[in-house]
Amino acid sequence: MDRYAPLRHRTIALVGLMGVGKSSVGRRLANALDLPFRDADTEVEAAAGRSISDIFVDLGEDAFREGERRVIARLLDQEPHVLATGGGAFMNEQTRALIKSKAVSVWLKADLEILARRVSRKDTRPLLAGKDPLVVLQSLAEARYPVYAQADIAVETGDAAHHVTVEQVIEALSAFFAESAA
Repeated sequence: MDRYAPLRHRTIALVGLMGVGKSSVGRRLANALDLPFRDADTEVEAAAGRSISDIFVDLGEDAFREGERRVIARLLDQEPHVLATGGGAFMNEQTRALIKSKAVSVWLKADLEILARRVSRKDTRPLLAGKDPLVVLQSLAEARYPVYAQADIAVETGDAAHHVTVEQVIEALSAFFAESAA
């Protein structure tokens, strides 16, 4: 029997702060489970015809969040897949409610210093423009962790290799679905 079959019935939505690995872990998780992978940020850029940085600069964060909400709602109507959400997506009450009703949410969590090291490698994140990544992440964690804690599952990733995190997520999902079925 296919031990992953029970994990393929609902979309798996990854939530968490920037740099935690939602996209890279998500791709590998989708591959391991033989599910399609969707990246909300990539889908928002495709829908808007411009980069997230440009959307933030030209239209503001509120316009970005509204577009993100609409894109995630559309993605959640598709067949089960692994969905990497943007770091702020789960903060939107409507988006969170949609994810809760149509997917299983997994909060990927890592030490803020690890995340600061990861996100400082690229300068493509609008919330970090010209700021100290650790200070921004600490502020975001303070605001977002109580909301992320509403996710169905939390997985502490540490600084492990992506394949290790994928195994942790699969174990947590297996336990979650077994418990739900019981």
